[in-house]
Amino acid sequence: MTIRALHRFAADVRGAAVIEMALVAPVLALTVIGIVDMSNAYSRKLALEQGAQRAIEKIMQTTETSTVETTLTTEAVCQVNGLNADGTCKTSPITAANVTVTYRIECKDATGSITSTSTTTDATAFDALSCDPAQKEQRYLEVRLADTYVPLFPIHFLSFNSGAGGYPLSATAGMRTE
Repeated sequence: MTIRALHRFAADVRGAAVIEMALVAPVLALTVIGIVDMSNAYSRKLALEQGAQRAIEKIMQTTETSTVETTLTTEAVCQVNGLNADGTCKTSPITAANVTVTYRIECKDATGSITSTSTTTDATAFDALSCDPAQKEQRYLEVRLADTYVPLFPIHFLSFNSGAGGYPLSATAGMRTE
């Protein structure tokens, strides 16, 4: 009788789907959580890139009454953060501290080879830079936005910066000024 009961118990498949689901459910849940977090991080990265590009487009049109750095910084922050109902820029998630404006001058010889490059974040110092009269001068302007993405679910993988509490994101846009 016991052998027959064991054979019947082994042949019984009731509840197999519940056990299979219990084994597969954690993997599916982690996959969905990962997809949600990656989508949010990618969306944040695209917002930074769009903010940098739109700031460069704005500076191509006008500097308003401010300096180039102020216009770029303000426009980048407004583009990433969005606007309040009254039309003013929101103050988070990024601030002016997340924006870096860099100036670069390249000096090229007659063959087109770069002989020297100078980079600065100071517009006054940049205006004072020049190349030798025999060299061709090319000036560039670059805006860089940096932020940290903090995942919704604290499952950390590659390049997690525990000191910053998240993953570093950045976007850069530039233009030639002359």
